[in-house]
Amino acid sequence: MSRNCTLRPLKPCLGHQLELEIRELDASRFGDLEALFGTNDSANRCWCTWFVIAVKEYHANGSFGNRERFCSMMATSKVPMGLLAYLKGEPVGWCAVGPRSRFARATKTPTLKGVDHAEDDTVWFVPCFFVRGYWWRARVSPRLLQGAVGLAENHQATAIEGFPLTAGRRHTSDTQVGLETVFRACGFRLVRQPSPGRVVMRLDLKSQ
Repeated sequence: MSRNCTLRPLKPCLGHQLELEIRELDASRFGDLEALFGTNDSANRCWCTWFVIAVKEYHANGSFGNRERFCSMMATSKVPMGLLAYLKGEPVGWCAVGPRSRFARATKTPTLKGVDHAEDDTVWFVPCFFVRGYWWRARVSPRLLQGAVGLAENHQATAIEGFPLTAGRRHTSDTQVGLETVFRACGFRLVRQPSPGRVVMRLDLKSQ
C-alpha cells in the first residue's frame, strides 16, 4: 500500500466474523500506519507520542513533529512500536505496545503511581488503540491485544500491563486506552483501581 493511498469508508458488519490479519509495524508497513492515522485528526496529531513525551513538547511539536519523533523511535528501537490490524488488505486498527520504559510520560501519571520502575524494561505496556469506525472496536481491539501479548512473549517480557477504562465508562474521550472488559477477556487481572474510571491490569508471562 502506498503512503498516499486513500482508504475506503468502512461499513459495519455486525454478526459477521472479521478475517483480520495482525502484523508488526516495520518500515515496509509505515505507509499503512500513516494512511490509517490520516483518517482521524486526533490520531494524526498524536502519532502515539502522548504517553511518551512531555505535554509541553507534545503540543509544541504538532502533527509533523510528533510524526518525526515517532519515526525516530521506530528507527532506533530494537522491538516493534506496535501492531497493525488488516481487513482485506487495508489497515483498520493499531495498537501501541512495547517495554514500559518507552512510555515515560505514562509511568509518571497518577494512574501508574507506585509502579516498580525496576521492571520498566522487562514489563511491557499497552497504552492505546486506534480503530477505524465505532462498530469495529469490539472485534478489532481484542485481536490487537492478543497480538500484543504474543509479541511481548516473543521478546521475553515477564508481564504485560494496560490502564483501560472501567466497565461502563466507554463514552468518554479516553477510549483509546481500551476497555477493562477486553483486557479481562484476554486474561489480564486487576492490579488496582486508581480512580473511578480507570484500572491497571496485568498479565504475568514469565511462568507461561
